[in-house]
Amino acid sequence: MTLPWWEPNIDRMDQHLSPRRIELTIGGMTCASCVSRVEKVLKRVPGVEEVSVNLLTGMAHVQAGTEVEVPALIEAVSRAGYTAALPEATKPETGGRELVELIAAFILAAPVVLGMVLRVPDVMQLVLASVVQFWLGARFYRAGWASLREGSGNMDLLVALGTSAAYGLSVWDFYAGGPVYFESGVAIIALVRLGKYLEGRAKRDAAKAIAALQTLRPDVAHVPGGGDVKVAGLVPGDEIELRPGERVPVDGVILDGAGSLDESPVTGEALPVTRVAGDKLLAGTLNLNAVLRLRVTSLAGESFLDRMARLIEEAQGSKPRVQRLADQVAAVFVPVVVALAVLTLVGWLLHGTAYPRAIINAVSVLVIACPCALGLATPAAILAGTGAAAKRGILFRNADALQAAAHVNIVVFDKTGTLTTGQPRLTQVLTFSDMPEARAREIAAALAAGDTHPLSAALRLPGVAPANAVSVLPGKGVTGEVGGQRYALGSATLVPGAPAAADHATWSYLGQEGGAALAGFAFTDTIRPDAQETVERLHAMGVRTALLTGDRQAAGEALGKALGIGSVTGGASPAQKRDKISELRAAGQHVAMLGDGINDAAALAVADVGMAMGNGADVAIEAADISLLRPEPLLAVAALRWARKTWAVLVQGLFWAMIYNALGIPAAAFGLLSPALAGGAMAASSLCVLGNALRLRHWSIK
Repeated sequence: MTLPWWEPNIDRMDQHLSPRRIELTIGGMTCASCVSRVEKVLKRVPGVEEVSVNLLTGMAHVQAGTEVEVPALIEAVSRAGYTAALPEATKPETGGRELVELIAAFILAAPVVLGMVLRVPDVMQLVLASVVQFWLGARFYRAGWASLREGSGNMDLLVALGTSAAYGLSVWDFYAGGPVYFESGVAIIALVRLGKYLEGRAKRDAAKAIAALQTLRPDVAHVPGGGDVKVAGLVPGDEIELRPGERVPVDGVILDGAGSLDESPVTGEALPVTRVAGDKLLAGTLNLNAVLRLRVTSLAGESFLDRMARLIEEAQGSKPRVQRLADQVAAVFVPVVVALAVLTLVGWLLHGTAYPRAIINAVSVLVIACPCALGLATPAAILAGTGAAAKRGILFRNADALQAAAHVNIVVFDKTGTLTTGQPRLTQVLTFSDMPEARAREIAAALAAGDTHPLSAALRLPGVAPANAVSVLPGKGVTGEVGGQRYALGSATLVPGAPAAADHATWSYLGQEGGAALAGFAFTDTIRPDAQETVERLHAMGVRTALLTGDRQAAGEALGKALGIGSVTGGASPAQKRDKISELRAAGQHVAMLGDGINDAAALAVADVGMAMGNGADVAIEAADISLLRPEPLLAVAALRWARKTWAVLVQGLFWAMIYNALGIPAAAFGLLSPALAGGAMAASSLCVLGNALRLRHWSIK
């Protein structure tokens, strides 16, 4: 039996739940090279299949077999010089210590840097520089040594080498009576600490954004008649009471009462929504003005809100293909930079330059080349873009979905429930035999009672018992036994000999199974208010549109003409929809399929981007690359625009991260940058990338 789009598709969910998923909080990462190193050591653990490490959030997402133990993963990360722990065992960082050390770095560095223009005793510079180098710079030595011990390099190693060279040269000259260069080392450490502190703030803001979703759910629920119960102890079937001004604690169905709810934190719907008995409520939504009695439909931790939070975390922790290339570059970046620094030193010495100047130029190369921005560009854009989109009712499953959506050039629509409301009305009944119309209605209602298709919903009659031995045939209809006789109800492909319908209505036919049509039922559906604007906006973006429906060709063409969709394919079965999408992709098109969930699962699965449109209910979000949490086709336009904008920001970040190095390394090698200026430029590159990405949080999708 075909499941409705709001019911769980177990097979599809299994694909996402297996293999086992483990999340770890990683400490000590400072650049893209660190990310590459952590991923490598985790992948070496037997049984680990896939690893994705996010520099900005400090999270490692590991796909592994059931035989993999968490302690083995933590040990592997520890051997590489980093820390690892389960998220629940990790205390959230406040940034207090980092702020204190940052302020100390600038206070101690200020007199040393001012020594370039003012008369500051060399001995004072030595003392202050030593404190900065070996107290505030100790983290670079620890992390750099751990990285070097494992046969790799990272940003910390470059900073440690560069500042040590500048400090050592200055100490030598201090005792030799020559000019000192302490300002180079202390300025580098202070500026790098500033960049790391600001990055840390961005990480904490990201963690707060996801944690804020969980705070929408209260810990206690009211029991009808008095008393409270812990939300964690609720199970499906329990009844609870919701009072005005309270948030819904778990997903549930209204048993009694009616009122307005604010669903904006979950679905992005700005206006209050009226809910009555029989309607579903989502955890985290706010009851505005009524006392409601609910029947619980989900376990705590498995509500729509919880799954939404998990999907956002997964999307923000994933990497698009372009970032994997950047990670490969970062893996060999540090040894290449060290080699370039050595060549710079040798080149200047061979050129006859004094060794202090040659060393300073080599230090500048080490510092300007730190690949911080390279590691921040992608996660910053993904985190800001997907987080802001989720607040507006658009969920991206992962970074690859966002990348694919940014390049879509044709959107294929389903018809019923997507461009129309999916609530058809029965407008006409025709009989093609001596069967009375009333009897035909009763048989059709009995068959419809066992089906979930929108047309079946319009045929149901109160008091009519469901048919026996019902079998649902996707894309065709339903068969079953009524009064000892087998009947079929569905399209003309299921009921042979059905008269051709000349109008643009949607028709369903009743006949004996394998026999001729006995009656026909005509339905009309309402076009969604924003359907035409959706098509117009897509065309304005340069995106072509097509309609792919199981309804008759005439009905599909009528809708296509009304909305301005030129390409219409009617009478398509789920398999034919899938094949049509495959044909478009084979022709070089980047295809997005917009459907209303599981009924379009085959087409959604083969499209470059499957977009499931729903009303924020259950596991439609589990079945698509992009989930639109409100039944508004216009959200599909917003999703594509958001993907394009996020992708543009991501590419800009990678470009600026690389251009800093491409221009900065030669400039430093040719002596055009002092170490202090190189440190400032390196920190500025990270801040530019972060600032550009964070603009997405305030970008409008209209």
